[in-house]
Amino acid sequence: EVQLVESGGGLVQAGGSLRLSCAASGFTFDDYAIGWFRQAPGKEREGVSCISSSDGSTYYADSVKGRFTISRNNAKSTVYLQMNSLKPEDTAVYYCNTFPATQGNWGQGTQVTVSS
Repeated sequence: EVQLVESGGGLVQAGGSLRLSCAASGFTFDDYAIGWFRQAPGKEREGVSCISSSDGSTYYADSVKGRFTISRNNAKSTVYLQMNSLKPEDTAVYYCNTFPATQGNWGQGTQVTVSS
């Protein structure tokens, strides 16, 4: 059974930092690109960042470029999202999934709230 468990969210002031973790199990982690997604209240879920399975190449949405850094540790089947210089508009539930996203893989997500 595929499982993706997000953690590390919380309440932080604008300008602060958080590090999210995504622990994966139930599939060959090394073979898959992994993405971070977020959904803010009243908005559709959007892609934030992803990292390839092979050469570690990365992608960032324009809204987070230069502030967020994605990384992966294949030995631990874990992907991280380091979020710096957080803004109130980053407030959302953050999810990880294989990339492109697989509908059945969505987990509970982790809430990130940035106060102004």
